[in-house]
Amino acid sequence: MAPPGQTRSGAAAFKIGTRGSPLALAQAHELKERLTAAHGGDAVMIEIVVIKTTGDAIVDRPLSEAGGKGLFTKELDIALSRGDVDIAVHSAKDLPTLLPDDIAILGYLPREDVRDAWISPHADHPLKLRPGAVVGTASLRRGAMVKRLRPDLSIILLRGNVETRLAKLAAGDVDATLLALAGLKRLKLESRATSILDQAEFIPAAGQGAIGLTGRVGDRASEAFTAPILDAATGLALAAERAFLHVLDGSCKTPIGANAWLEGGDVVFQAIVLRPDGSEVFETALRGAPSAAAALGEAAGRDLRGRLPADFFLV
Repeated sequence: MAPPGQTRSGAAAFKIGTRGSPLALAQAHELKERLTAAHGGDAVMIEIVVIKTTGDAIVDRPLSEAGGKGLFTKELDIALSRGDVDIAVHSAKDLPTLLPDDIAILGYLPREDVRDAWISPHADHPLKLRPGAVVGTASLRRGAMVKRLRPDLSIILLRGNVETRLAKLAAGDVDATLLALAGLKRLKLESRATSILDQAEFIPAAGQGAIGLTGRVGDRASEAFTAPILDAATGLALAAERAFLHVLDGSCKTPIGANAWLEGGDVVFQAIVLRPDGSEVFETALRGAPSAAAALGEAAGRDLRGRLPADFFLV
């Protein structure tokens, strides 16, 4: 089918909105390649439209202090609403739990490896770092999980794109950092990982490794155009993970990990909530039918919420 939209020359065009970081562009190009393969290279014209977001401009403080995940999606949502782009492509873990009323998640590309990569010239695991070493990360979840294992380590903010963080590590600003293995793979930087952390010990962020597509509610043309490349298994996993976050009202202010996958015909779900200093940890794990993936995430969220101290989400 022909994609929606028109270029100035009158040729049919399909516009993908994306952030401008190297990783975001790699994800946008992966999407473009999949769409081209699905519809035929000669049949469609697909344009990548770079949109600068507020989150990209803030590098001196944690997102939790600046406004949360929506800082990476707001401008893309506006571009969608105005019709400047047909869909927007996101790292799924950056998608807020609640979206604007006129924006919907169309689905996800096949998920990459969900695990965290540990990167350090000094040790291949947090447990092996020297006492008092400095670990740089922009993720409260990663920082809290490191502190859970090693309360003596110092956790400092390390913002910027993947290449910037790796450069700061190489310069000796920090002794170690953690990054999503999926991002390293998409940037062809997987060799920079010192080791890959066990996902049972370092439960990933909800949505980690997945590329999510958003569009306008009711835009049937964009829904039909993207449908052939969407991955059902990833959609089930993300349904559980996002439902879990919704119950907890999870945000960038709370270290939360959530990971679901298909195994033996079931959806398996594991999750963790921590104090930022790693001093208190609550975990849960459930298994259920794929048809009840969202309900499984909700049940896990209710289980944990019922066990958390009353002040746990106070900041």
